[in-house]
Amino acid sequence: MTLRFLAAPTDIASLGGAVRGGRLLNWIDKAAYACAAAWSGGYCVTAYVGNVRFSRHVSAGDLVEVTARIVYTGSSSMHLLCTVSCADPCTGQYREVSDCLVVFVALDENRRPRPVPQWRPATLGDIADAEAAIARIGLRKRIEAEIGSAVLSAAGTAPRATMRFLAAPTDMNWGGNAHGGRIMEWMDEAAYLCAAQWAGSDCVSAYVGGVRFYAPVHIGDVVRTRSRLLHTGRQTMHIAVQMSSADPRTGVFRDTGHALAIVAAIDADGDATDVRTWHPVADEDFALDAHARELIRLRREVPRAPLHVH
Repeated sequence: MTLRFLAAPTDIASLGGAVRGGRLLNWIDKAAYACAAAWSGGYCVTAYVGNVRFSRHVSAGDLVEVTARIVYTGSSSMHLLCTVSCADPCTGQYREVSDCLVVFVALDENRRPRPVPQWRPATLGDIADAEAAIARIGLRKRIEAEIGSAVLSAAGTAPRATMRFLAAPTDMNWGGNAHGGRIMEWMDEAAYLCAAQWAGSDCVSAYVGGVRFYAPVHIGDVVRTRSRLLHTGRQTMHIAVQMSSADPRTGVFRDTGHALAIVAAIDADGDATDVRTWHPVADEDFALDAHARELIRLRREVPRAPLHVH
């Protein structure tokens, strides 16, 4: 499945001229959903998005191409390789911007997982893709467990940011819930806020991973995002994002999802610039810093996508 369109001025970040990373994640989710729904023949939801790297920027007016293709199927899940490319419409010369693996789960009318047709590799390239996707399953569970184990309490002193807002009808998919791409946009915005406050400068998303969805967000829900600085590199900040939502009439929040973002500080010319080092103080701070370092180690084990060039 391939989507093609022009990046609009409303897609760019509030600061700078590049399309924000969250919008790219939204586009990836839409292409993956279209492919997964077509393959499964019905409604499906985003379960996981992993190892999204942003290698180039997209500008307003660029021609954008987002491609999703199935590389492996489970009993009710579909694993899709997604790539984003962009080009000046005057030249039509595309350059790759990002790639990642997305997992969707097909649901029946009762919102329970349902079987999907099995995809059978037909070429050597297909077989390589399927084997790489299978190899990621175990690693993905380790990354999920590591991200889920992070404790973000009031005991820590790390910089943090919290946002609250209402989920609007424009955020919903035809299943009645906020679609995964919109939720990932919110997560990206939460990471940006925390990073920009620490860096004191504009920032751009360099990496998003371990995106996991636990519960749906409904129209009118109060959405709460909490982001926390875990670790700083020379030019980057590692940010944990936790999202929850609640019926405003009860105010009882439930966990909706989590993600890890690596955000780079940039100067007025859009070039990466150094950020001040964050030093852990409390026991929780040291635990979060160690948590970020373990995730760095785990990411080195992830096979680079695209899994196979067709």
